[in-house]
Amino acid sequence: MRATTRFWIAASVALLGFADPTCAQESSYVPGTVWVLSSIKTEPGQSENYLDFLDKTWKKINEMAKKEGYVVSYHVLQQTNARENEPDLMLVVEYKDFLTNSQRLEFQKKLEALLSTDSHRADTQAGERKTMRKVAGDMELQELNLK
Repeated sequence: MRATTRFWIAASVALLGFADPTCAQESSYVPGTVWVLSSIKTEPGQSENYLDFLDKTWKKINEMAKKEGYVVSYHVLQQTNARENEPDLMLVVEYKDFLTNSQRLEFQKKLEALLSTDSHRADTQAGERKTMRKVAGDMELQELNLK
């Protein structure tokens, strides 16, 4: 038997040893809830108007999502010392888990009924909020719960 053939046989046997489930280490964490953070920069003179929108509509949406079991918690955080071009608000929503496409569509239908709107009108309304704020970015994170 040639040396290269013996090498590959030995390497294969060694790798099979690593594939043994009894050799696998248990992870030091379990996946937790999903967090979505939206960075908001309110336009000058529009902070109160935007907070009114959050109190009236955004809160209603998240309360419904809590009742449906999708949302665990939601928060509005204010940057206490925002520098130029930094967001002054963070909208934070904690979801129980990632949503499937069918769950998203089902929730969208319930949301449209709650707000007496449809996807076209909702899109137009989102565009109208541009006078109040700019979305500086969104981030989706999953919490890792250490064991």
